[in-house]
Amino acid sequence: MSVRTRHVEGGGGARIFLRDSGPQDAPPILLVHGWAQHHCAWAAQEPLAGAFRLVAIDLRGHGASDAPEGDAPYADGRMWADDLAAVIAALGLDRPVLVGWSYGSRAIACYLRHHGDAAIAGVVLAGGILALGRAREDWMVGRASPGLDRDLYTDDQDRRLAATARFVAACTAKPLDRLTYGMLVGANMLVPARVRRALFAADEDLRPDYARLARPGLAIHGEADAVVAPATGRAAAAAMAQGRYLGYPAIGHAPFIEAPARFNADLAEFVRAARETRPDEERHDRPA
Repeated sequence: MSVRTRHVEGGGGARIFLRDSGPQDAPPILLVHGWAQHHCAWAAQEPLAGAFRLVAIDLRGHGASDAPEGDAPYADGRMWADDLAAVIAALGLDRPVLVGWSYGSRAIACYLRHHGDAAIAGVVLAGGILALGRAREDWMVGRASPGLDRDLYTDDQDRRLAATARFVAACTAKPLDRLTYGMLVGANMLVPARVRRALFAADEDLRPDYARLARPGLAIHGEADAVVAPATGRAAAAAMAQGRYLGYPAIGHAPFIEAPARFNADLAEFVRAARETRPDEERHDRPA
């Protein structure tokens, strides 16, 4: 399997790292990880790279991507939108399906807000969030939401490491294997405390962005998710004009890690169906 890595200049000049695998002429899937995570979180989706082109990025402030100083590069939704647009343009992705885990839902919502949906085939959310800051409602929040553990944001490295270990453990309903768990904790710790704090600097309701989506949408949510309440996934599906909710019983916040065979099959089916749908292009290329 061919694997390519590179940086792309995104919003405000920030360099965004990406891992590009699979045939370059295959239907593309753009994988957008969650809060304090890393492109390696999508390792269990690699079997799809035979039939699809998988592009997994490190969000700004994460992994091998640039981490600009200050709150503005993270609070400004235009920056997130332009990061995704830059990756799509630089790789020449033909109508990719955007897949967002948890906080990745915000990056995709910002893309829809500023660039519309004419260049994509559809959206899949995995445990996706629907609001930040004061716009977030209590019913959206799970008991292990990172917003509830102040030690995740502290500059005290010992406390932050312990909190990160707790957070990663809470992301799944059943314990992960040692290697995967260790990799995810390590990936989380690559994100500086200042970036972790800045990621929640905005007050945003993402529901209007998903309400404007006229492409097919799918919200996959673990019914045992302790980080983002399953009701959030149902609300995300309801917000999309062509949205569908798919709950995974006894699965937590990372369905693509906990139930990879099912997730990969559901994702492949969605991508094939979404790319066969070609609605009137004119209604999708005018972002609000």
